[in-house]
Amino acid sequence: MTTENPQSKIQNGKIAILLHDGINGLHGKTGLSLLRYSQADIVAVIDRQSAGKSLPELTKIPRDIPIVASVAEAIAFDPEILVIGIAPSGGALPDEWFEEIKAAVASGLSVVNGLHTPLANNSEIIPLLRKPQWIWDVRQEPQGLTIASGKARTLSCQRVLTVGTDMAIGKMSTSLELNATAQHRGLNSKFLATGQAGLMIAGDGIALDAVRVDFAAGAVEQMIMKFGNTHDLLIVEGQGSLLHPGSTATLPLLRGIQPTDLILVHRANQTHIRNHPHILIPPLPIVVQLYEMVASVGGALQPPRVRGIAMNTFHLDEVAAKAAIAQVETETGLPCTDPVRFGADLLLDAVMNIKK
Repeated sequence: MTTENPQSKIQNGKIAILLHDGINGLHGKTGLSLLRYSQADIVAVIDRQSAGKSLPELTKIPRDIPIVASVAEAIAFDPEILVIGIAPSGGALPDEWFEEIKAAVASGLSVVNGLHTPLANNSEIIPLLRKPQWIWDVRQEPQGLTIASGKARTLSCQRVLTVGTDMAIGKMSTSLELNATAQHRGLNSKFLATGQAGLMIAGDGIALDAVRVDFAAGAVEQMIMKFGNTHDLLIVEGQGSLLHPGSTATLPLLRGIQPTDLILVHRANQTHIRNHPHILIPPLPIVVQLYEMVASVGGALQPPRVRGIAMNTFHLDEVAAKAAIAQVETETGLPCTDPVRFGADLLLDAVMNIKK
């Protein structure tokens, strides 16, 4: 049982986010992104590790939402929708979380599921559903796909892609901040999601990792062509990294988007791929050259350029963050800032070639 417009229902419903061990752990980026960027009415966060603590103190996100230990405790806040905010490696659903989801459905909640494990046709979930409940499995392949042809380069709009030195370092946040800044300036800009959290927040885009590899670049191209003629600036959420041995998402994005501009995202002081200490991150000027070179052989009309560096400084205090940003500006000769912490104006100026 699904809904025709689930994203609008998220915006208009009361939400509880399932985020066990995700606030302070490594797999909570979906839920944390919703907390930071979604305008939805989030009434409870479910995290057994952080129950009873202050969300703003733990995350620096200025939303005073109670953290509870279980779905049963969240029910007291009258949610209508349970959003699975955890994104474990591989997108699989652990058994203990499945029991929580069953409890939510049995209590009358609809479910937004961003994991690879589908729920809408699950034999244990279906009998528990009652009208008007629904399940949205976010990771679904678009219809009518073909292989890419490079035709996005025929568009006149600017097409900005965020790329990264690693996975899960802030490409979506950077894209959202850039788009918000562009719209605040009155630009005809649009954010396009390529992952489950972005789709939950913005609605338009694709779940790229649900697309068969032969059609991945074609799915991206289809998305770009849908919006490219009605907007002056498309800002596309990046996925993966050319440096990561397990990433398959960056190449289809480069080929399908035919980007005119790139923003490189990097976590301050990170020297190797997370969980792979044997894979070092090269000096950033080399990473810039790598992305520009690979993007240029994807069929672009003109080679795109990295216009700036978005620095993730969440783990640093403000003094250390500004020092790290200044160091990278000196190292690369490119404008650099933390767009979440200090705003995205500097990066947007670079994209729009506005000289200060």
